[in-house]
Amino acid sequence: MSLEGQLLDQKSLRAVLGKTADWNEIAKDCIAFANASGGSLLLGIEDGQDAPPAGQQIPSDLPDTLRRKLAERTVNLAVLPDVVTAPNGGQYIELRIPRAMAVASTTDGRYFLRVADQSKPVTGDDVMRLASERSALPWETQITLHVPRAEIDVVKRDKLLAALRASDRVKASVKEKSDDELLDHYQLARGQVLTHLGVLCLGCQHHRAQLATAPVIQFIKYDEHGQKVNKLVWDDHTQSPMELIEAVWLEVPDFRERYELPEGLYRQNVPAFDEIVVRELLVNALVHRPYTQRGDIFLNLHPDRLEMVNPGLLPLGVTPQNVLHTTVRRNEHMARLFHDLKLMEREGSGFDKIFEVLLSQGRPAPELVETHDRVQVTVRRRILKPEVIDFIAKADQAYQLTQRERIALGLLAQHDALTARELAGTLELPSVEALPPWLKRLLDWQLVQSTGRTQATRYFVDPGLLRSLNFAAGTTLKRIEPHRLSALIIEDVGRYPGTRIGDIHQRVGLEIPRSRVRRAVEQLVKDGRLLQEGVRSGTRYRLP
Repeated sequence: MSLEGQLLDQKSLRAVLGKTADWNEIAKDCIAFANASGGSLLLGIEDGQDAPPAGQQIPSDLPDTLRRKLAERTVNLAVLPDVVTAPNGGQYIELRIPRAMAVASTTDGRYFLRVADQSKPVTGDDVMRLASERSALPWETQITLHVPRAEIDVVKRDKLLAALRASDRVKASVKEKSDDELLDHYQLARGQVLTHLGVLCLGCQHHRAQLATAPVIQFIKYDEHGQKVNKLVWDDHTQSPMELIEAVWLEVPDFRERYELPEGLYRQNVPAFDEIVVRELLVNALVHRPYTQRGDIFLNLHPDRLEMVNPGLLPLGVTPQNVLHTTVRRNEHMARLFHDLKLMEREGSGFDKIFEVLLSQGRPAPELVETHDRVQVTVRRRILKPEVIDFIAKADQAYQLTQRERIALGLLAQHDALTARELAGTLELPSVEALPPWLKRLLDWQLVQSTGRTQATRYFVDPGLLRSLNFAAGTTLKRIEPHRLSALIIEDVGRYPGTRIGDIHQRVGLEIPRSRVRRAVEQLVKDGRLLQEGVRSGTRYRLP
């Protein structure tokens, strides 16, 4: 069962049965899903559980009651309830909520939007933004220019289709589609004409120029006195958004600058601006901008910083304070295309990647500012602590850190110490109780030390460890070779037939990531060396 989040929520049957029924709360969640990207509400599964109670039965009239009660309380909302029987015999209702064609609300005029795993109220001017951003037909799929398929840029088309068929993120069944079917699949064409997204990515120059909001990028370099000393502009509309990213990176000479840092008898080259950071900034600017609003994208290079300025506001629900933990996709089809071309991660991890790269290079975290008509991201050029670079690299090599751990370790390595409250605030966490996933293993490995208790706890990296890089990394199974891991799993299942994957993981070694154990088990099943019985949480494994 999927975890609760942007597209899924689950509630007890008590929310829709008897005196405990809270129909207004159910209506709020349904409206929030409909105003975002749609989603599913699982009724009959308690929070934190992945299955309904064994033997639970759904009253036969409940689906009709759901439709009626929600119709009485909402406007522009459609719901599709289905009774599902879980492997343990218990029943629950999967209430599917499609994306609303118009803005959904309660009958008394209240609006909600799904942001991450919460249903947030929409008030004031944001109601107008919600209405303008949620037209019945997204900008990407509109066909107002009526550009025929026959007038497509053949070179751009062949290059794009070849990249999609070579990508390991595209399903084999999609790669088998014909050229025209692939264009339809990615919403680049509809019928005999190109969509706006198709014109943007595959159209000829004059067609792209007719799109009033086709992206234009300006690079401006300033000296220490704030005077312009260089300017490059990509405004002739000859390039698709994918080609613009490559062009900006290759044609700006300042992005080739590097620092030389001492490393013992040798010297280490560090880029002034990391390629990953620059590309992520460009991708975010192109994919998440509102294409219903005009305005150029600016790259302002100052002696001490790079500023990326994008027209328009952040998507509804995203703020500078929650950008690390919130995923809202403004241009769904462009995001899917960029994801499948391996230009971005679709689940909103681009900004996380910028944090990770900058902090691991001893630089300050990026600064995000939203004004009335634009969003600005600033990345600093200066390396605060050069020793952090080797420290993070060696720690990652020894312990295979997660992205969250690299971000937290990079922050602490740059500061003498941070209190729990300060660290939670820097990481944009709601409270100090959310810190353990970021710090627990770092504390266990003594990469990070702490003093004090509760919110007064202070976390720090031992300066001696930062200088000496003397890691006390003992023997571990984390770097075990795949064939040895497979042999361990087969040995374990032979001793404990009919075992679950969680028990296998417990016995083989908890220091091995569960995802590695799962992939090894799936490969053994595929190779016929293990037999799988049951589904979901009831899955068991034994030898053939």
